[in-house]
Amino acid sequence: MGGVLDGVRVLDFGRYIAGPFCATMLADMGAEVIRIEKIDGSEDRFVLPVGGENDEIGAGFLQMARNKKCLTLNPMKPEGREIVKKLVATADVVVANLPIPTLKAMGIDYDSLKAIKSDIILTMVSAFGVDGPYNERVGFDLLGQAMSGAMDFSGDPEEPARTQVPYVDFGTALFAAFGTMAALIERNKSGQGQMVEASLFSTSLAFNNALLMEQSLKNINRRGRNNMGFHSAPNDVYQTKDGWIVLMVVGNPLFQRWAIMVGEPDWVDDPRFATDQKRGDHGHLISERMNQWCAERSTEQALSELEQARVPAGPVFKAQDALDDPHVKARQLFKMVEYPGLSKPAPVSDTPVRLSASESGIRHRAPLLGEHTDAIMQELGFEPAQIEDLRKARVV
Repeated sequence: MGGVLDGVRVLDFGRYIAGPFCATMLADMGAEVIRIEKIDGSEDRFVLPVGGENDEIGAGFLQMARNKKCLTLNPMKPEGREIVKKLVATADVVVANLPIPTLKAMGIDYDSLKAIKSDIILTMVSAFGVDGPYNERVGFDLLGQAMSGAMDFSGDPEEPARTQVPYVDFGTALFAAFGTMAALIERNKSGQGQMVEASLFSTSLAFNNALLMEQSLKNINRRGRNNMGFHSAPNDVYQTKDGWIVLMVVGNPLFQRWAIMVGEPDWVDDPRFATDQKRGDHGHLISERMNQWCAERSTEQALSELEQARVPAGPVFKAQDALDDPHVKARQLFKMVEYPGLSKPAPVSDTPVRLSASESGIRHRAPLLGEHTDAIMQELGFEPAQIEDLRKARVV
């Protein structure tokens, strides 16, 4: 059995993460995804350089562009606009995370697309959405972290803290892919295309919704507590003799097992610790006890005892530890992908979701710049001599 999206063609005008990773998820499910890229290579091709003659191969690109073809094209030139029209006529989905004026200039705003193919689906990703007072602002993941309140909840009371992992970008990509799949299902039922809209700000608010709801209803004005959780305890990072572990206890049965394990059985009936929220409110006291317990043990010893008590805990890995983890290797969560110019195969994370009866995952490496330009152009009806003329004119 093939992929769920076999036969679906996607034009990927995305850049950096939110748009491109949405298209990556569609490609992993079997769609044919054509990455439309600048003549000299789009900026996101070079982020986090990991190899190549001039260190020009970006790690982000290797992840975002797997399973895709690459067509270099300048849609701002009249000839380029005509090529866009021919491409759209063959496509099912267009993915773009570009400002609306740029979409119009390139001829890939929804009205222009519908005029070419009435049942087209446009998946549009932006920083703040298509309407509202911020709709013309540009932005990256970090703005979502900041403006959702998440950074103020992190760090300590004196200084907000970001996470280096761009979860707002990746979350938006997943919402956009989810919406695109829903739009494809609807098109199969009604024959109608539509616009799918996702934004970084909407994603960040959705992820932070519970804490924002608490603020609205209780006016509690929480501030960062570093790694300590707000609503349960122990729920923190703890130092052992030779490393760090994380631990999270939620619910009375779990707290009872933890308290007996650390030698504090009286805490089970202590009114200060009667509920998750009360334990969270006394988190400093509980974390102090857990720190004492961990300081007497190695990481291996601590995790072994916690597992025996069925208390959720794990090691705080460095990057290499994550790559070397035996569970990661046993489940083949990374595919080792060769790419021209790299000193060795790159560990590219495979599709995070698996289907039991349909193919998914990494089929081939990210494309070289313009690797599929000639083949795609010939499919659209261009002769080799025409393609060469367009190349000399820097249209493709």
